[in-house]
Amino acid sequence: MTIHYDRTTTQGRGTNPGTWERPPAPPSAATPAPDSGEPKQPFVRRLWRGRPEDPRWARPAFLGLLLATLLLYLYNLSASGYANSFYSAAVQAGSQSWKAFFFGSLDAANAITVDKPPASLWPMALSLRLFGLSSFAILLPEVLMGVGTVAVVHAAVRRRFSPAAGLIAGAVLALTPVAALMFRFNNPDAMLALLMAVACYFVIRGLEDGRTKWLVWAGVAIGFAFLAKTLQAFLILPPLAIVYAVCAPVSVKKRIGQLAAGLVAIVVSGGWWVAIVELWPASSRPYIGGSQNNSFLELTFGYNGLGRLNGEETGSVGGGGGGNGGGNWGETGWDRLFSSSIGGQISWLIPAALILLVAALVATRKARRTSVTRGSFLVWGGALITTMLVFSYMQGIFHEYYTVALAPYIAPLIGMGAALLWEKRDKMWASLSLAGAMTATAVWGYVLLNRSTDYLPWLKWVVLVGGLASALGLIFASRLGRQLAMAVVGLGLAAALAGPAAYTLTTVNEGHTGSIVTAGPAVAGGRGGPGGGGMGGGPGGGGMPGQNQQNGNGFPGGGMPGRQNGNGNTQGQNQGQGQNQQGGQGGPGGQTGDGGGMGGGGGMGGLLNGASVSDEAKALLEKNAGHYTWAAAAIGAQNAASYQLSTGDPVMAIGGFNGTDPSPTPAEFKEYVEDGKIHYFIASGSGGGMGGSSNGTSSQISSWVQENFESVTVDGTTFYDLTQPKSDS
Repeated sequence: MTIHYDRTTTQGRGTNPGTWERPPAPPSAATPAPDSGEPKQPFVRRLWRGRPEDPRWARPAFLGLLLATLLLYLYNLSASGYANSFYSAAVQAGSQSWKAFFFGSLDAANAITVDKPPASLWPMALSLRLFGLSSFAILLPEVLMGVGTVAVVHAAVRRRFSPAAGLIAGAVLALTPVAALMFRFNNPDAMLALLMAVACYFVIRGLEDGRTKWLVWAGVAIGFAFLAKTLQAFLILPPLAIVYAVCAPVSVKKRIGQLAAGLVAIVVSGGWWVAIVELWPASSRPYIGGSQNNSFLELTFGYNGLGRLNGEETGSVGGGGGGNGGGNWGETGWDRLFSSSIGGQISWLIPAALILLVAALVATRKARRTSVTRGSFLVWGGALITTMLVFSYMQGIFHEYYTVALAPYIAPLIGMGAALLWEKRDKMWASLSLAGAMTATAVWGYVLLNRSTDYLPWLKWVVLVGGLASALGLIFASRLGRQLAMAVVGLGLAAALAGPAAYTLTTVNEGHTGSIVTAGPAVAGGRGGPGGGGMGGGPGGGGMPGQNQQNGNGFPGGGMPGRQNGNGNTQGQNQGQGQNQQGGQGGPGGQTGDGGGMGGGGGMGGLLNGASVSDEAKALLEKNAGHYTWAAAAIGAQNAASYQLSTGDPVMAIGGFNGTDPSPTPAEFKEYVEDGKIHYFIASGSGGGMGGSSNGTSSQISSWVQENFESVTVDGTTFYDLTQPKSDS
């Protein structure tokens, strides 16, 4: 009988197969006891060597993984310019005004906020305060969050399994295409993914020793994740709470108390900002963007909450989920995440992760209740399945890049499952499970790569043949010699990661701008591919899905020319990132204005992308800008953001992101004009802010301005001088 150990106990125990737990670290002379009197190793040496029980290659390999991830994500970073100018404008405002920093205002004069809480903006705004406004300064914190997420996932897997398992998990995460996209982009999803991984890590630490502090820290992580992307942070709460309630190594009474403490931590860490905003007099703070009554609670539980599930997002253009399994934002159902537009973003290893999860739960079925190995699988697996189900069936606004939230859950399941089953490879069921996971990965990788027929056509065959050959070898892994077995493992890893790695390299080699971005190449049936899908919306909503993208029918204020691909460019126009299509001014990293592409030229911005701001237009707005609270006002946040980022002066976004928020009211706008607070009104032009119905707030303001003020045209864009009334008005 073999004696096995669990880290949570010092007593050996006889077990049946399937109850394996990693033993505690053995004592070593390299780590003297606290009372031994021997000096500790220098910090640099301890950093390089890692744990004394680790093989010599473990820590250098881990540091190499982090360095490789950092360099990969930094490569060509500024090609994305201001990325999503909606958030970049808020970041710029936060770097100029602490009030705008706190509220997440779109402009330093605090007219209106973004349609999310501001936590994800804070690191970027601080970066701008240190380094000044640039594409690199905005996106650098996102890169660091990506590296941090890889480190957290590695640490979680390495603690319970092996250094090799941690490295596999970290590499899988780093090479996930949508992760490489969003950890180089300025949407809130990067911070959300990091904090969700941290929360899972802390819960697993709590399963190890039952200490309350781990539940409290997990609650803090989830609370701050709420301040990044509201209720999406709570998707993993049910599985995490259930797993801890069942598996924690403490009494039932203490488990209940610890879960209550974790809940208090969530409320405090996520609620303090909400309480301040709700109690702050509305007259002295910015309007809450995305809401219809200037309430963050209404925004949270409506537009950003239940509306995402049932499709009834008040204030969203094109909102309203479709019944019978389909909505304006694409078909819903169990296979949604494997569809043409989404599959290549995230699903490469989902089949393998699910197979390994089931196999691991079977392997640990006879383990005791407090098995941390099984608990780890339940934590990561529960988070994955819960989030997948919500994403698959939600009828509201849904974009491909949302799936980055799944990446920190998939990667640990791959690393842990592979390590656990490899330890048991002498059992036929374990070797067959490994082979099954490898076969599913090879076949599904072939399918995904085949969706883009012109993209590295040879690679799909390498993935398929290499993966199947590895699967065959895994069946007989226990009978192979060490070198041949390692060759089989290496071949399997190469085949599994080849497809997502290729998509990731394509992603980092391109710039991505606008409100809708996707990783990898264009694919058949997906955005930008033949028969591209319907247009999605912006960062919290927007966009008119399902319209005819060939002529832009259905877009008030002008259509969107051509068909948009996954990177925010327009087919039939110049698709080179950062190239000036209409002679607009170049931005950072060669970016035109704040993003080019969708916006067209002459400053006519769009709902999903910004405008190209020419030197002449910039000079016009900058003249005497210091005499006004807002240098200009424009309908829709993307349009306003372009001019604000170009000039550095506040520009009011009438109606928020969609142009449908009732802020400012016509009466408030007229008062601002009478008080001399706004210099220019920028006409939306083709593709401008949506503006709502003809009776909406934005349309009323636009009509009033056109009837009463003189205009000047610069590079095809009309500017109304709000200090020059028409002589007959």
